[in-house]
Amino acid sequence: MSLNKQLSIIIVHYKTPELLRMCLRSINQALPSVGLRQDEYEVIVVDSASERISRDIVRDEFPSIKLLDYEENLGFAKGVNEGIINSSGEFVLILNADIVIPEGSVEKMLEYIKPRKDIAILAPQLLNFNDTIQHSYFSYYKPQTIVFRRSNLLAKLFGRGDIKRFLMTGTDENKIQTPDWVIGGAMMVRRKAIDEVGMMDERFFMYFEDVDWARRFWHNGYKVVYYPESKIYHAYKHESRSRFGLAGIFFNKKAQWHLKSAIKFFWKYRDLRKIDLKRRRI
Repeated sequence: MSLNKQLSIIIVHYKTPELLRMCLRSINQALPSVGLRQDEYEVIVVDSASERISRDIVRDEFPSIKLLDYEENLGFAKGVNEGIINSSGEFVLILNADIVIPEGSVEKMLEYIKPRKDIAILAPQLLNFNDTIQHSYFSYYKPQTIVFRRSNLLAKLFGRGDIKRFLMTGTDENKIQTPDWVIGGAMMVRRKAIDEVGMMDERFFMYFEDVDWARRFWHNGYKVVYYPESKIYHAYKHESRSRFGLAGIFFNKKAQWHLKSAIKFFWKYRDLRKIDLKRRRI
């Protein structure tokens, strides 16, 4: 597909129509400040397990937005890929439906990423609606990280160092960082990098697709950058976490998806030697 747009915004949605409406309203309010003509950007909603209410919201209230509706639940990776395939922007802004875009945030991201050809993924700072920061950048998981993140007792006894490493404790969340990976709920991606490295791995139905994508970009000479000068609101819930700790895997479907994706991730990279990425400072 020829690139006739500067920016494609792709919203991956699953059965949260009111959040989708809130997200689309914020985009309509924020985009005029970006400095792009209306024919230079597009907004695409990828609607998994589509319901009439969400289709009606897009078609009746936001008729200029492209709707891709699917009967089945595609999962996040395939949803993103469907959006990419049906888009034509030089840059792709991938969003969850629980995102609210403040005025100026997209413009700042575009201004930063455009001249820096080695950046594949640029992620904003994510905020709760009370303006507190959501930690959204990380080092790679190790197998033991999965266990420590689900057991406070084991984390206290054995995992303090690994959790600090994973969370990049000690870094300043208000300064630019080059982490191993960032949360996929809000990130701007360079189309050229996608063309070179490939789209999201659809073997990950949900969870770890963002970790895997970032790892592939790093291994192909691109950077993943956390950019706190751009701030975006996110109604985030730890849906894979459980009050039952490790036992929650037996009761929480999303915890099961998380574990399955973790196993796929570690198996995929089982033969990969430890690589020193030697990242350059920005």
